[in-house]
Amino acid sequence: MSLNIATMLRESANKDPDKPLCHINDLTFTYAQVDEISGRVASALLATGLQRGDKVALQLPNLPQFLFTYFGLMKAGLVMVPLNPLLRAPEVKYHLEDSEAKVLITFEMFAEEAFKGASELEGVTTYVVNMPGNDQRPEGTKHFDELYFADDTRDILPTDGDETAVLLYTSGTTGKPKGAELTHLNLYMNCTVAGQLFEFQETDIGVAVLPLFHVFGLSSVLNTSVRYGGTIVLIPRFELEPVVEAIEKHRCTIFSGVPTMYFGLLNMDLTGKDLSSLRVGVSGGAAIPGEVIKAFEDKFPGCVVLEGYGLSESTSTTTFNVNAEQRKVLSIGKPIWGVEVRVVGEDEQPLEPGEENVGEIVIRGHNIMKGYYNKPEATAEAFKGGWFHTGDLAYMDKDGYFFIVDRKKDLVIRGGYNVYPREIEEVLFEHPAVAEAAVIGKKDEKLGEEVLAFVALKPGASAEPEEIIAFAKERLAAYKYPREVRIVDELPKGATGKILKKELRS
Repeated sequence: MSLNIATMLRESANKDPDKPLCHINDLTFTYAQVDEISGRVASALLATGLQRGDKVALQLPNLPQFLFTYFGLMKAGLVMVPLNPLLRAPEVKYHLEDSEAKVLITFEMFAEEAFKGASELEGVTTYVVNMPGNDQRPEGTKHFDELYFADDTRDILPTDGDETAVLLYTSGTTGKPKGAELTHLNLYMNCTVAGQLFEFQETDIGVAVLPLFHVFGLSSVLNTSVRYGGTIVLIPRFELEPVVEAIEKHRCTIFSGVPTMYFGLLNMDLTGKDLSSLRVGVSGGAAIPGEVIKAFEDKFPGCVVLEGYGLSESTSTTTFNVNAEQRKVLSIGKPIWGVEVRVVGEDEQPLEPGEENVGEIVIRGHNIMKGYYNKPEATAEAFKGGWFHTGDLAYMDKDGYFFIVDRKKDLVIRGGYNVYPREIEEVLFEHPAVAEAAVIGKKDEKLGEEVLAFVALKPGASAEPEEIIAFAKERLAAYKYPREVRIVDELPKGATGKILKKELRS
């Protein structure tokens, strides 16, 4: 079946070419403009010799160039590898090498670090997006503006629905990050169903402050808006003042965010501000407390907060609370259309409804990835019995609502970002004084969780916590490195020698 996700852009542009697709600061880009510019980018990239299925890494904050490149890649039959701009050089190198990306497109603010990683590999061309008036970039890189000068052929490659469109990296809880292969059909179905859930309208204006390099922002915000011909306001990073200004200035109707964002808005003084245009708040990324939902809806009377659940491997949405009348606070809701969700025991058999019957959430449906790129063993393990295994523990009540009781083992969610302890521990082990390390999440009022590391030193070695933090900071993205290190004589272990993180948490 032929299906290309860029068709959504073309259809919306044909219907209303002058409709604003996105606003950023004082700039506005219409559907027709984004359609044309993305066509130019597609032609320019193909002219460099890239072939159908080649990977292009996109390391940008929420800027118009993300949209131009994303839809350009889709039109050309290329695969987007979205990367967090905060990645350090060794992380950039790993992602480029593992994905076999041939091009890296990054932003001026992160270009030096990104190019440091890319330059260690052969055959990777790096383009840099500069702000207007600034042409500075590392020697050996190209200016992104070069991609504007090709002709827009208006061609959209007729890709198959099961072709990989986006290679989205996720770590799970052990080992190196893995690339989840999301198809054109995955992306199309997920944004189509998501928009139906909260009755997305052409007049809706969404706040795009969630990172577009994350599946929540890409699928539930950008794709959903383009699918239904809406408008988004791009905000490159979450700061309260720009978010509030955007909502008030553009009369935004939909706010999508993680719980820490709702917490921030809830505690902000909004005297004299008119945010009455908000009608829906979509929350995900971590559990949002019931008292926060109630307080938020009291502060924003016209807005209903609806919580959902999903993963990178499920193209964002898997379950959802569809409206205020049917939702259950603290529940992640019911499965979306076309998706099956079960809670299974260790024998892989479905468990009966009931709070006492906690098991692992498994999923199958149109939203589930093809597999992990070049990781057949990890893919087979994740798809035991034909169902995708999430590693999340939950139960289902008698009405079919699901309740998460524990996240993936050891996963830390810091400000909505997934932080995987194993990755941090491997960096800590590189420190010459460290013998053992264990990383856990510590409750944090502002961020939900903070990263805490316990470290045992080698005999005769010495190191201060600040030194170890600085060591990790140089090698990890800003949201990952531990803010606190506790040096202990030894780490608690079980009979098999496994570190008992449960004791560390207590």
